[in-house]
Order: sequence, then C-alpha cells, then structure tokens
Amino acid sequence: MAHQALATDRAPQAIGPYSQAIRAGDLLFVSGQIPLDPATGTLVEGDVSAQTRRVFDNLAAILAAAGASFEHVVKTTVFLLDMNDFAAMNAVYATYVPTPPPARSTVQVSRLPRDVRVEIDVIAHVG
Repeated sequence: MAHQALATDRAPQAIGPYSQAIRAGDLLFVSGQIPLDPATGTLVEGDVSAQTRRVFDNLAAILAAAGASFEHVVKTTVFLLDMNDFAAMNAVYATYVPTPPPARSTVQVSRLPRDVRVEIDVIAHVG
C-alpha cells in the first residue's frame, strides 16, 4: 500500500527524521505533538492544561491539512510526564474530542521531548 507524507506550516515542523503525518489508504497517522508554538518554535509555558491546548491546536492543524478533524479520529495515545496531571489534561481533552470519543490509551512516561508534560498522537479514518 502506498503512503503519502503530509505537512503544514500551521503545526511545528518535525524536529527529527519523521513526518508530521502519513496517510496510508483511508488512515491518517499523526505523529506525537508536543506543545511547540509553530510560529515561534518555542515551548508553551504553563501547566499541563496550557500545554494540552497547544498540543490539540497542533493536532487540529495537521488534521485540517489532510481535510479531516477530530470527528475523524478513531484512536489517541496520551503520554504524560506525571499521571497526577491526568484530570487537568482530561478536562482539556474533553473539549476537543467529539461524542462518542475515540479509543484512547494514556500512559505515564519517565521523560518526553524537551521535557514537556504531555505528548499526544492520533490515528484518523479519512476515507
């Protein structure tokens, strides 16, 4: 199956050897997003709520570049630096995802790129 890389300047550029997103058939795999401001390349300051909002704005920009939205998302993976941030992240998360929400995994990790508090990736059905 052929696959196509997708990118937008409305989300942070990849900071390594990966694509912002890959479309494979009817599926869109969006790389994990951290709270980088695409205009400045700087990290969003603040708590996990502020960081989660920026992550979702980055994800939304990549989805839009593929002609999709959170309504197309079927799976998310949330990586948290501290599981004590779960409730705050979840409150922001709930404002972005539709009903019914996509399937999700949430895990605590020992470290994230640039020492951020949250990273999220998504898979969307864009058929």
